[in-house]
Amino acid sequence: MTESSDAYPYRFERTSSVGRLRERFSELAAGVESGAAASIAGRLRTVRTHGKLAFADLEDASGRIQLFAQRDILGEEAMEDFARLSVGDVVGAEGEVVTTRRGELSLKVARVTVLAPCLRSMPEKWHGMTEIESRYRQRYLDLLVNPAAREVVTGRAAANGAARRMLEERGFIEVETPILHPLAGGAVARPFKTHHNALDMDLFLRIAPELYLKRLLIGGLERVYELNRSFRNEGVSSRHNPEYTMLEAYEAYADYQDTMSLVEDLVRAIAAAVTGSLQPTRLGETIDLEATFRRITMFEAVEEAAGVDLRPAWDARDDDRLRASAGELGVDLHPAWARGKVMAEIFESCAERTLLQPTFVAGFPVEVSPLAKAHRSIEGFTEHADLVIAGVEMCPCYSELNDPAEQRRRFEQQAQARSQGDEEASLPDEDFLEALSYGMPPAGGFGLGVDRLLSFLLGASSIREVILFPTLRPSAPGGG
Repeated sequence: MTESSDAYPYRFERTSSVGRLRERFSELAAGVESGAAASIAGRLRTVRTHGKLAFADLEDASGRIQLFAQRDILGEEAMEDFARLSVGDVVGAEGEVVTTRRGELSLKVARVTVLAPCLRSMPEKWHGMTEIESRYRQRYLDLLVNPAAREVVTGRAAANGAARRMLEERGFIEVETPILHPLAGGAVARPFKTHHNALDMDLFLRIAPELYLKRLLIGGLERVYELNRSFRNEGVSSRHNPEYTMLEAYEAYADYQDTMSLVEDLVRAIAAAVTGSLQPTRLGETIDLEATFRRITMFEAVEEAAGVDLRPAWDARDDDRLRASAGELGVDLHPAWARGKVMAEIFESCAERTLLQPTFVAGFPVEVSPLAKAHRSIEGFTEHADLVIAGVEMCPCYSELNDPAEQRRRFEQQAQARSQGDEEASLPDEDFLEALSYGMPPAGGFGLGVDRLLSFLLGASSIREVILFPTLRPSAPGGG
Protein backbone atom coordinates (compact mmCIF):
# COMPACT_ATOMS: atom_id res chain seq x y z
CA MET A 1 0.00 0.00 0.00
CA THR A 2 1.00 3.65 -0.29
CA GLU A 3 1.65 5.47 2.99
CA SER A 4 0.53 9.11 3.20
CA SER A 5 -0.08 9.61 6.94
CA ASP A 6 3.34 11.16 7.50
CA ALA A 7 4.63 13.15 4.53
CA TYR A 8 8.01 13.83 6.16
CA PRO A 9 9.42 10.60 7.69
CA TYR A 10 12.67 10.79 9.64
CA ARG A 11 14.54 8.24 7.52
CA PHE A 12 14.15 5.51 4.94
CA GLU A 13 16.07 2.27 4.81
CA ARG A 14 17.56 1.72 1.34
CA THR A 15 19.02 -1.64 0.39
CA SER A 16 20.38 -0.50 -2.96
CA SER A 17 20.97 2.43 -5.27
CA VAL A 18 19.48 2.49 -8.75
CA GLY A 19 22.95 2.17 -10.24
CA ARG A 20 23.71 -0.96 -8.26
CA LEU A 21 20.40 -2.52 -9.33
CA ARG A 22 21.16 -1.80 -12.97
CA GLU A 23 24.60 -3.31 -12.62
CA ARG A 24 23.40 -6.38 -10.75
CA PHE A 25 20.47 -7.17 -13.06
CA SER A 26 21.87 -6.01 -16.38
CA GLU A 27 21.50 -9.49 -17.86
CA LEU A 28 17.89 -10.07 -16.73
CA ALA A 29 15.84 -11.13 -19.73
CA ALA A 30 12.63 -9.38 -20.83
CA GLY A 31 9.46 -10.33 -18.95
CA VAL A 32 11.34 -12.01 -16.07
CA GLU A 33 10.65 -11.67 -12.33
CA SER A 34 13.95 -11.92 -10.46
CA GLY A 35 12.50 -12.88 -7.08
CA ALA A 36 14.90 -10.34 -5.52
CA ALA A 37 13.48 -7.67 -3.24
CA ALA A 38 14.90 -4.16 -3.16
CA SER A 39 14.28 -0.89 -1.38
CA ILE A 40 15.27 2.30 -3.22
CA ALA A 41 14.63 6.03 -2.86
CA GLY A 42 14.82 9.10 -5.06
CA ARG A 43 12.84 11.77 -6.89
CA LEU A 44 9.97 11.04 -9.26
CA ARG A 45 10.57 12.29 -12.78
CA THR A 46 7.35 11.04 -14.41
CA VAL A 47 4.05 9.50 -13.29
CA ARG A 48 1.79 7.66 -15.78
CA THR A 49 -1.44 5.72 -15.21
CA HIS A 50 -3.01 3.16 -17.55
CA GLY A 51 -6.14 1.70 -15.96
CA LYS A 52 -5.07 -1.15 -13.70
CA LEU A 53 -1.39 -0.29 -14.23
CA ALA A 54 0.67 2.76 -13.31
CA PHE A 55 4.27 3.69 -13.92
CA ALA A 56 6.72 6.24 -12.55
CA ASP A 57 10.36 6.98 -13.18
CA LEU A 58 12.44 7.29 -10.02
CA GLU A 59 15.87 8.89 -10.13
CA ASP A 60 18.62 8.93 -7.52
CA ALA A 61 22.20 10.18 -7.79
CA SER A 62 23.27 6.99 -9.58
CA GLY A 63 20.58 6.68 -12.24
CA ARG A 64 16.92 6.20 -13.13
CA ILE A 65 14.59 3.20 -12.94
CA GLN A 66 10.93 2.55 -13.61
CA LEU A 67 8.43 1.86 -10.83
CA PHE A 68 5.75 -0.59 -11.97
CA ALA A 69 2.47 -0.59 -10.01
CA GLN A 70 -0.40 -3.08 -10.40
CA ARG A 71 -3.85 -2.70 -8.87
CA ASP A 72 -4.00 -6.47 -8.24
CA ILE A 73 -0.95 -6.17 -5.97
CA LEU A 74 -1.44 -2.77 -4.31
CA GLY A 75 -5.21 -2.78 -3.99
CA GLU A 76 -7.70 -0.07 -4.94
CA GLU A 77 -6.83 2.55 -2.31
CA ALA A 78 -3.05 2.26 -2.61
CA MET A 79 -3.31 2.35 -6.40
CA GLU A 80 -5.22 5.61 -6.19
CA ASP A 81 -2.56 6.98 -3.87
CA PHE A 82 0.11 5.98 -6.37
CA ALA A 83 -1.73 7.76 -9.16
CA ARG A 84 -1.84 10.93 -7.03
CA LEU A 85 1.95 11.05 -6.72
CA SER A 86 3.45 14.14 -8.32
CA VAL A 87 6.50 14.73 -10.48
CA GLY A 88 9.19 15.96 -8.10
CA ASP A 89 8.05 14.01 -5.05
CA VAL A 90 10.85 12.30 -3.13
CA VAL A 91 9.74 8.75 -2.39
CA GLY A 92 10.95 5.43 -1.12
CA ALA A 93 9.86 2.31 -2.97
CA GLU A 94 9.98 -1.34 -1.97
CA GLY A 95 9.29 -4.28 -4.22
CA GLU A 96 10.61 -6.95 -6.57
CA VAL A 97 13.14 -6.34 -9.34
CA VAL A 98 11.62 -7.34 -12.68
CA THR A 99 11.82 -6.58 -16.38
CA THR A 100 8.77 -5.65 -18.42
CA ARG A 101 7.83 -7.42 -21.60
CA ARG A 102 9.71 -4.66 -23.44
CA GLY A 103 12.81 -5.49 -21.44
CA GLU A 104 12.85 -2.39 -19.20
CA LEU A 105 14.33 -2.99 -15.76
CA SER A 106 11.71 -2.03 -13.18
CA LEU A 107 10.74 -2.32 -9.54
CA LYS A 108 7.33 -3.95 -9.15
CA VAL A 109 6.25 -1.99 -6.13
CA ALA A 110 4.63 -3.44 -3.06
CA ARG A 111 4.92 -0.27 -1.02
CA VAL A 112 5.66 3.41 -1.73
CA THR A 113 6.40 5.98 0.97
CA VAL A 114 6.31 9.71 0.34
CA LEU A 115 9.45 11.10 1.99
CA ALA A 116 9.11 14.73 0.92
CA PRO A 117 6.30 15.97 -1.33
CA CYS A 118 7.14 18.48 -4.06
CA LEU A 119 4.82 21.41 -3.36
CA ARG A 120 5.68 23.42 -6.50
CA SER A 121 5.61 22.55 -10.16
CA MET A 122 8.92 21.22 -11.39
CA PRO A 123 10.40 23.08 -14.38
CA GLU A 124 9.98 21.24 -17.66
CA LYS A 125 13.23 19.47 -18.49
CA TRP A 126 14.17 21.15 -21.75
CA HIS A 127 12.50 24.55 -21.51
CA GLY A 128 11.89 25.27 -17.85
CA MET A 129 15.39 26.42 -16.77
CA THR A 130 16.88 28.09 -19.82
CA GLU A 131 16.85 31.66 -18.46
CA ILE A 132 20.38 32.13 -17.19
CA GLU A 133 19.59 34.34 -14.20
CA SER A 134 16.99 31.86 -12.94
CA ARG A 135 19.47 29.02 -13.26
CA TYR A 136 21.98 30.87 -11.07
CA ARG A 137 19.39 31.93 -8.47
CA GLN A 138 17.79 28.49 -8.24
CA ARG A 139 20.82 26.30 -8.75
CA TYR A 140 19.08 23.40 -7.02
CA LEU A 141 16.52 23.31 -9.85
CA ASP A 142 19.24 23.79 -12.44
CA LEU A 143 20.97 20.69 -11.06
CA LEU A 144 17.71 18.75 -11.11
CA VAL A 145 16.76 19.44 -14.73
CA ASN A 146 20.05 20.20 -16.50
CA PRO A 147 22.47 17.25 -16.40
CA ALA A 148 25.25 19.48 -17.75
CA ALA A 149 25.02 21.59 -14.59
CA ARG A 150 26.16 18.59 -12.56
CA GLU A 151 29.44 18.65 -14.47
CA VAL A 152 30.28 21.69 -12.37
CA VAL A 153 30.20 19.56 -9.23
CA THR A 154 32.04 16.56 -10.65
CA GLY A 155 34.48 18.74 -12.61
CA ARG A 156 35.46 20.82 -9.60
CA ALA A 157 35.88 17.72 -7.44
CA ALA A 158 38.08 16.15 -10.14
CA ALA A 159 40.14 19.34 -10.46
CA ASN A 160 40.67 19.65 -6.72
CA GLY A 161 41.60 16.00 -6.38
CA ALA A 162 44.07 16.12 -9.28
CA ALA A 163 45.72 19.28 -7.95
CA ARG A 164 46.10 17.87 -4.47
CA ARG A 165 47.51 14.57 -5.73
CA MET A 166 50.10 16.19 -7.96
CA LEU A 167 51.28 18.73 -5.41
CA GLU A 168 51.48 16.19 -2.62
CA GLU A 169 53.41 13.80 -4.86
CA ARG A 170 55.94 16.60 -5.24
CA GLY A 171 56.29 17.17 -1.54
CA PHE A 172 53.87 20.07 -0.99
CA ILE A 173 51.92 20.27 2.27
CA GLU A 174 48.33 21.55 2.31
CA VAL A 175 47.76 24.24 4.94
CA GLU A 176 45.01 26.60 6.07
CA THR A 177 45.53 30.30 6.73
CA PRO A 178 43.18 33.02 8.04
CA ILE A 179 40.31 34.41 6.02
CA LEU A 180 40.02 37.47 8.28
CA HIS A 181 43.10 39.71 7.90
CA PRO A 182 44.06 42.79 9.91
CA LEU A 183 45.40 44.24 6.63
CA ALA A 184 44.36 43.46 3.08
CA GLY A 185 47.55 42.18 1.43
CA GLY A 186 48.98 39.62 -0.93
CA ALA A 187 47.47 41.08 -4.09
CA VAL A 188 46.49 44.32 -5.77
CA ALA A 189 42.72 44.45 -5.23
CA ARG A 190 39.95 46.26 -3.35
CA PRO A 191 38.97 44.32 -0.19
CA PHE A 192 35.78 43.73 1.76
CA LYS A 193 35.88 45.34 5.18
CA THR A 194 34.21 44.16 8.38
CA HIS A 195 34.44 44.85 12.13
CA HIS A 196 35.16 42.52 15.03
CA ASN A 197 33.03 43.71 17.95
CA ALA A 198 34.81 41.93 20.81
CA LEU A 199 38.24 43.17 19.76
CA ASP A 200 36.85 46.49 18.46
CA MET A 201 38.98 46.30 15.32
CA ASP A 202 38.45 46.43 11.59
CA LEU A 203 39.29 43.32 9.61
CA PHE A 204 39.33 42.46 5.91
CA LEU A 205 38.27 39.35 4.02
CA ARG A 206 41.42 38.03 2.43
CA ILE A 207 42.18 38.94 -1.13
CA ALA A 208 44.97 36.33 -1.18
CA PRO A 209 46.70 34.05 1.37
CA GLU A 210 50.16 34.97 0.05
CA LEU A 211 51.67 36.78 3.01
CA TYR A 212 50.65 34.04 5.45
CA LEU A 213 51.98 31.29 3.20
CA LYS A 214 55.28 33.15 2.95
CA ARG A 215 55.42 33.29 6.74
CA LEU A 216 55.37 29.49 6.62
CA LEU A 217 58.40 29.50 4.30
CA ILE A 218 60.15 31.69 6.84
CA GLY A 219 59.14 29.17 9.50
CA GLY A 220 60.93 26.36 7.69
CA LEU A 221 58.17 24.74 5.65
CA GLU A 222 59.66 24.50 2.17
CA ARG A 223 56.67 23.56 0.01
CA VAL A 224 53.17 24.69 0.98
CA TYR A 225 49.86 25.18 -0.79
CA GLU A 226 46.32 26.23 0.03
CA LEU A 227 43.14 25.60 -1.94
CA ASN A 228 41.31 28.63 -0.66
CA ARG A 229 38.37 30.97 -0.91
CA SER A 230 39.35 34.60 -1.47
CA PHE A 231 37.32 37.77 -1.83
CA ARG A 232 37.62 40.99 -3.84
CA ASN A 233 35.21 43.89 -3.57
CA GLU A 234 35.08 44.49 -7.29
CA GLY A 235 32.73 44.14 -10.25
CA VAL A 236 30.91 41.03 -11.39
CA SER A 237 31.56 39.80 -14.92
CA SER A 238 32.11 36.66 -16.97
CA ARG A 239 35.62 36.51 -15.46
CA HIS A 240 35.04 37.94 -11.98
CA ASN A 241 33.03 36.99 -8.92
CA PRO A 242 33.52 38.67 -5.52
CA GLU A 243 34.05 35.25 -3.91
CA TYR A 244 36.28 32.85 -5.80
CA THR A 245 38.59 29.84 -5.46
CA MET A 246 42.36 30.09 -5.68
CA LEU A 247 45.06 27.45 -5.54
CA GLU A 248 48.14 29.16 -4.18
CA ALA A 249 51.49 27.45 -3.61
CA TYR A 250 55.07 28.39 -2.70
CA GLU A 251 58.30 26.47 -3.11
CA ALA A 252 61.56 27.43 -1.39
CA TYR A 253 64.80 27.59 -3.40
CA ALA A 254 62.92 27.97 -6.72
CA ASP A 255 62.23 30.90 -9.05
CA TYR A 256 59.44 31.76 -11.47
CA GLN A 257 60.96 29.64 -14.22
CA ASP A 258 60.60 26.58 -11.98
CA THR A 259 57.10 27.68 -11.01
CA MET A 260 56.02 28.06 -14.63
CA SER A 261 57.08 24.47 -15.27
CA LEU A 262 55.17 23.32 -12.19
CA VAL A 263 52.03 25.17 -13.27
CA GLU A 264 52.28 23.74 -16.76
CA ASP A 265 52.27 20.20 -15.35
CA LEU A 266 49.47 21.11 -12.95
CA VAL A 267 47.20 22.44 -15.70
CA ARG A 268 47.72 19.24 -17.69
CA ALA A 269 46.90 17.09 -14.65
CA ILE A 270 43.71 19.04 -13.96
CA ALA A 271 42.64 19.01 -17.61
CA ALA A 272 43.13 15.26 -17.88
CA ALA A 273 41.11 14.68 -14.71
CA VAL A 274 38.25 17.01 -15.66
CA THR A 275 37.87 16.32 -19.39
CA GLY A 276 40.14 13.41 -20.26
CA SER A 277 41.67 15.52 -23.03
CA LEU A 278 44.70 17.77 -23.43
CA GLN A 279 43.42 19.27 -26.68
CA PRO A 280 40.01 20.84 -26.05
CA THR A 281 38.36 22.96 -28.73
CA ARG A 282 37.47 26.47 -27.63
CA LEU A 283 36.59 29.59 -29.62
CA GLY A 284 36.68 27.47 -32.76
CA GLU A 285 40.30 26.49 -32.23
CA THR A 286 42.02 23.46 -30.75
CA ILE A 287 43.90 24.51 -27.62
CA ASP A 288 46.99 22.35 -27.25
CA LEU A 289 47.75 21.74 -23.58
CA GLU A 290 50.12 18.88 -24.40
CA ALA A 291 52.78 20.93 -26.20
CA THR A 292 55.26 22.99 -24.19
CA PHE A 293 53.63 26.26 -23.16
CA ARG A 294 55.10 29.28 -24.95
CA ARG A 295 57.01 31.94 -22.95
CA ILE A 296 57.19 35.52 -24.28
CA THR A 297 57.70 39.03 -22.90
CA MET A 298 54.94 41.58 -22.51
CA PHE A 299 56.60 43.67 -25.24
CA GLU A 300 56.50 40.73 -27.65
CA ALA A 301 52.84 40.09 -26.86
CA VAL A 302 51.88 43.70 -27.58
CA GLU A 303 53.95 43.86 -30.77
CA GLU A 304 52.40 40.63 -32.09
CA ALA A 305 48.87 41.78 -31.29
CA ALA A 306 49.04 45.49 -32.13
CA GLY A 307 52.15 45.88 -34.29
CA VAL A 308 53.72 48.37 -31.86
CA ASP A 309 57.15 47.88 -30.26
CA LEU A 310 57.01 49.59 -26.85
CA ARG A 311 60.39 48.38 -25.63
CA PRO A 312 62.36 51.44 -26.93
CA ALA A 313 59.99 53.88 -25.20
CA TRP A 314 60.17 51.83 -22.03
CA ASP A 315 63.96 51.57 -21.99
CA ALA A 316 64.28 55.31 -22.69
CA ARG A 317 61.78 56.05 -19.88
CA ASP A 318 59.83 58.06 -22.45
CA ASP A 319 56.50 58.19 -20.61
CA ASP A 320 54.97 60.66 -23.07
CA ARG A 321 55.66 58.30 -25.95
CA LEU A 322 54.26 55.37 -23.98
CA ARG A 323 51.06 57.28 -23.22
CA ALA A 324 50.80 58.43 -26.82
CA SER A 325 51.02 54.83 -27.99
CA ALA A 326 48.26 53.90 -25.56
CA GLY A 327 46.09 56.65 -27.00
CA GLU A 328 46.74 55.50 -30.56
CA LEU A 329 45.69 51.98 -29.51
CA GLY A 330 42.48 53.26 -27.95
CA VAL A 331 43.49 52.44 -24.36
CA ASP A 332 41.92 54.69 -21.71
CA LEU A 333 44.37 55.82 -19.03
CA HIS A 334 44.03 57.46 -15.63
CA PRO A 335 46.22 60.58 -15.33
CA ALA A 336 47.74 59.37 -12.06
CA TRP A 337 48.87 56.00 -13.39
CA ALA A 338 52.61 55.37 -13.33
CA ARG A 339 54.26 54.09 -16.49
CA GLY A 340 54.22 50.48 -15.30
CA LYS A 341 50.47 50.62 -14.82
CA VAL A 342 50.18 52.18 -18.29
CA MET A 343 52.23 49.35 -19.82
CA ALA A 344 50.17 46.68 -18.08
CA GLU A 345 46.94 48.34 -19.21
CA ILE A 346 48.10 48.38 -22.83
CA PHE A 347 48.91 44.67 -22.64
CA GLU A 348 45.59 43.75 -21.01
CA SER A 349 43.56 45.87 -23.43
CA CYS A 350 45.30 44.95 -26.68
CA ALA A 351 47.19 41.69 -26.36
CA GLU A 352 45.91 39.40 -23.64
CA ARG A 353 42.71 38.35 -25.42
CA THR A 354 44.68 37.40 -28.56
CA LEU A 355 46.70 34.71 -26.77
CA LEU A 356 44.64 31.60 -27.46
CA GLN A 357 47.30 28.92 -27.07
CA PRO A 358 48.80 28.47 -23.57
CA THR A 359 51.32 31.27 -23.13
CA PHE A 360 53.34 32.58 -20.21
CA VAL A 361 53.77 36.34 -20.48
CA ALA A 362 56.99 36.59 -18.48
CA GLY A 363 57.66 39.96 -16.88
CA PHE A 364 55.26 42.55 -15.40
CA PRO A 365 56.01 46.12 -14.32
CA VAL A 366 56.92 46.64 -10.69
CA GLU A 367 53.94 48.97 -10.12
CA VAL A 368 51.52 46.08 -10.57
CA SER A 369 53.70 43.42 -8.92
CA PRO A 370 54.71 44.68 -5.48
CA LEU A 371 55.58 41.23 -4.12
CA ALA A 372 57.84 39.89 -6.90
CA LYS A 373 61.61 40.16 -7.36
CA ALA A 374 63.05 42.63 -9.86
CA HIS A 375 63.47 41.21 -13.35
CA ARG A 376 67.02 40.13 -14.11
CA SER A 377 67.08 41.67 -17.61
CA ILE A 378 64.23 44.22 -17.98
CA GLU A 379 64.62 47.38 -15.90
CA GLY A 380 61.44 48.38 -14.11
CA PHE A 381 59.91 44.92 -14.50
CA THR A 382 59.53 42.03 -12.08
CA GLU A 383 59.79 38.27 -12.42
CA HIS A 384 56.04 37.91 -12.54
CA ALA A 385 54.61 35.79 -15.36
CA ASP A 386 50.93 35.33 -16.24
CA LEU A 387 49.66 32.13 -17.83
CA VAL A 388 47.08 33.06 -20.49
CA ILE A 389 44.87 30.43 -22.15
CA ALA A 390 42.12 31.19 -24.66
CA GLY A 391 42.64 34.91 -24.03
CA VAL A 392 42.10 34.68 -20.26
CA GLU A 393 44.69 35.12 -17.52
CA MET A 394 44.69 31.90 -15.49
CA CYS A 395 47.67 31.95 -13.17
CA PRO A 396 50.38 34.41 -12.12
CA CYS A 397 53.80 32.93 -11.27
CA TYR A 398 56.49 34.78 -9.31
CA SER A 399 60.05 34.85 -8.17
CA GLU A 400 59.08 35.97 -4.70
CA LEU A 401 60.55 39.14 -3.23
CA ASN A 402 62.45 38.29 -0.03
CA ASP A 403 64.45 41.50 0.58
CA PRO A 404 62.73 43.27 3.51
CA ALA A 405 64.14 46.69 2.62
CA GLU A 406 62.94 46.45 -0.97
CA GLN A 407 59.62 45.05 0.20
CA ARG A 408 59.18 48.05 2.49
CA ARG A 409 59.93 50.41 -0.40
CA ARG A 410 57.34 48.63 -2.56
CA PHE A 411 54.76 48.85 0.21
CA GLU A 412 55.45 52.59 0.53
CA GLN A 413 54.93 52.99 -3.22
CA GLN A 414 51.62 51.20 -2.88
CA ALA A 415 50.64 53.44 0.04
CA GLN A 416 51.41 56.51 -2.05
CA ALA A 417 49.31 55.16 -4.91
CA ARG A 418 46.49 54.56 -2.46
CA SER A 419 46.70 58.13 -1.18
CA GLN A 420 46.29 59.27 -4.79
CA GLY A 421 43.04 57.36 -5.16
CA ASP A 422 44.06 53.82 -6.08
CA GLU A 423 41.75 51.78 -3.81
CA GLU A 424 43.35 48.52 -4.96
CA ALA A 425 46.82 49.45 -3.69
CA SER A 426 47.90 47.60 -0.55
CA LEU A 427 49.05 49.07 2.75
CA PRO A 428 52.35 48.23 4.49
CA ASP A 429 52.16 45.07 6.59
CA GLU A 430 54.62 45.65 9.43
CA ASP A 431 54.17 42.18 10.87
CA PHE A 432 55.06 40.60 7.53
CA LEU A 433 58.08 42.91 7.18
CA GLU A 434 59.25 41.82 10.63
CA ALA A 435 58.85 38.17 9.66
CA LEU A 436 60.75 38.81 6.41
CA SER A 437 63.63 40.31 8.37
CA TYR A 438 64.32 36.85 9.84
CA GLY A 439 65.13 35.63 6.33
CA MET A 440 62.90 33.98 3.75
CA PRO A 441 64.64 31.62 1.32
CA PRO A 442 64.40 32.41 -2.39
CA ALA A 443 61.10 31.01 -3.59
CA GLY A 444 58.75 30.62 -6.50
CA GLY A 445 55.00 30.92 -6.08
CA PHE A 446 51.76 30.89 -8.04
CA GLY A 447 48.05 31.59 -7.66
CA LEU A 448 45.83 29.55 -10.00
CA GLY A 449 42.30 30.85 -10.61
CA VAL A 450 40.41 27.57 -10.29
CA ASP A 451 37.08 29.02 -11.44
CA ARG A 452 38.58 30.46 -14.61
CA LEU A 453 40.40 27.24 -15.46
CA LEU A 454 37.22 25.22 -14.94
CA SER A 455 35.29 27.64 -17.15
CA PHE A 456 37.80 27.04 -19.91
CA LEU A 457 37.92 23.27 -19.49
CA LEU A 458 34.13 22.87 -19.36
CA GLY A 459 33.49 25.31 -22.19
CA ALA A 460 31.49 27.69 -19.99
CA SER A 461 30.86 31.24 -21.18
CA SER A 462 31.14 32.66 -17.64
CA ILE A 463 32.70 31.67 -14.35
CA ARG A 464 29.21 31.90 -12.87
CA GLU A 465 28.50 28.66 -14.72
CA VAL A 466 31.12 26.85 -12.64
CA ILE A 467 30.41 28.53 -9.30
CA LEU A 468 27.45 26.76 -7.74
CA PHE A 469 26.05 29.86 -6.03
CA PRO A 470 27.51 32.98 -7.67
CA THR A 471 27.01 36.45 -6.27
CA LEU A 472 23.99 38.15 -7.89
CA ARG A 473 22.09 41.38 -7.57
CA PRO A 474 18.95 41.10 -5.40
CA SER A 475 16.07 39.86 -7.48
CA ALA A 476 13.19 42.18 -8.32
CA PRO A 477 10.05 41.88 -6.16
CA GLY A 478 8.21 38.78 -7.22
CA GLY A 479 11.27 37.42 -9.01
CA GLY A 480 12.83 34.00 -8.58
